[in-house]
Amino acid sequence: MTQVAEQLTTTNGCPLPLADVPVLPFDAFAEQLVEQLQGNSSGLSALFGVPRSDLSVRLYAVTNRATAGLFTVMAADVGDRYPSLTVNTPQAHWFEREIAEQWGVVPEGHPWLKPIRFHRSYADGRDAWGRSPDDEVLPGVQPAGTDYFKVRGEEVHEVAVGPVHAGVIEPGHFRFQCHGENVFSLEIELGFQHRGIERQLIGGPDKRSLHFMETLAGDTSVGHGTAYCQIREGLADVEAPLRAHAIRGIAMELERLANHTGDLGALAQDIGFLPTASFCGRLRGDWLNATALICGNRFGRSLVRPGGVRFDIDASMAHELQRRVESAFRDVSGAANLLWNTPTVMARFEDCGEVPRHVADDLGLVGMAGRACGIDRDARRDFPFGIYRFHQIPVSTWHTGDVFARAYVRWLEIQRSVRFIRDQLRSLPGTDIQRDAGPLRPDSLIVSVTEGWRGEICHVALTDSDGRFSHYKVVDPSFHNWIGLAMALRNQEISDFPVNNKSFNLSYCGHDL
Repeated sequence: MTQVAEQLTTTNGCPLPLADVPVLPFDAFAEQLVEQLQGNSSGLSALFGVPRSDLSVRLYAVTNRATAGLFTVMAADVGDRYPSLTVNTPQAHWFEREIAEQWGVVPEGHPWLKPIRFHRSYADGRDAWGRSPDDEVLPGVQPAGTDYFKVRGEEVHEVAVGPVHAGVIEPGHFRFQCHGENVFSLEIELGFQHRGIERQLIGGPDKRSLHFMETLAGDTSVGHGTAYCQIREGLADVEAPLRAHAIRGIAMELERLANHTGDLGALAQDIGFLPTASFCGRLRGDWLNATALICGNRFGRSLVRPGGVRFDIDASMAHELQRRVESAFRDVSGAANLLWNTPTVMARFEDCGEVPRHVADDLGLVGMAGRACGIDRDARRDFPFGIYRFHQIPVSTWHTGDVFARAYVRWLEIQRSVRFIRDQLRSLPGTDIQRDAGPLRPDSLIVSVTEGWRGEICHVALTDSDGRFSHYKVVDPSFHNWIGLAMALRNQEISDFPVNNKSFNLSYCGHDL
């Protein structure tokens, strides 16, 4: 932890005294954000508000510098209004809408200020749309401030999809402004699940806290569970054993393999290419079953625990896992290579849903969606945690930013995750798998980042004088990337929406906290 000229920098999972966080005048805070986020080597990991006893709200910003492996933390106090940060810092646009909804603070000049989750404020008083915590919100009735973007002109029409979808798809509303088949604008509206997870974490940790993390985004149980455990371990001054870190890494890469494989199959399904679709649907289950072999749960729940892991991998299990990994990878290779070697598939993937690099940089796209635009960033390398401090995985990128790029980056990551798992299973460290994680440091702040299969997962925790969570912020990679899907549909045919949507495959529940 270092303090330099009104900036407090820290590393991944390292706690710092809350009193040391610099509270800047708002103008200086805004200038620092602009300076921090210039160029593509930095990003806005979190921006959130915490209410104060004087009815003001303290804004906390966590920016990251990939080239240095550091996070910068700073704060500013605002009243009920402040000049919007989004005007000069586009990455703040979604965060400011969330802050307005939660705390009733209006970012004046925000280009499109409206709720993103429709949950009631849990601060005293009203939110930015005049709603009180006691106001009745009738089902199906939208609050003020939810106008949709409109395009006017001859032959312009509107197509509304959702929020209710067929099958098991979670709720989300998509509104297209079209001229014929061409999409001028896609507006995405989420927040229909009203989950309230961050509120439930306040006062913790308790027996429910890890359960909330493992179900926060069900297909990323290991990713979010590990981020939370790093919070607990950092605040308790305990380091998980090296063997536990290796097992966590294996589980995290199995999670990546299952989802990337399933997505390649779903992309094939969306363009009617049945061979890969059929193969990958089965093979996703093989990766999930490998995770279940370790801990009894296909999604990795109950495996990661503060201080280590709950289940070990003995020699016979390691041998069986190696066999399963080799078998599944052999079949995934055949299914994936069918895509790249079939001209009709490439005709549908290439030049479809392109997100230009400068747009990805401005909006702060993370993870696989950002790397498909040429952004060379991966928390496993840039902010190494756990086993990734000792065994790095090469970063997989492509440059075209289209559906093909988002599919091909998945294939590159599949290959590199398999190599990582092979290496770990051959050389598991001979240590314990669990250490006790005691009481948490009081009056502290800690930033924990992992690289989930969708991208950067950021958790920020603040503790009170008793060492309990006074505030807990979760930023799922989908929070950064939903706007990327909206950009990908501009000037595309509306019939290209399903394959573009699947190429991002973002989480509704990870967004609707």
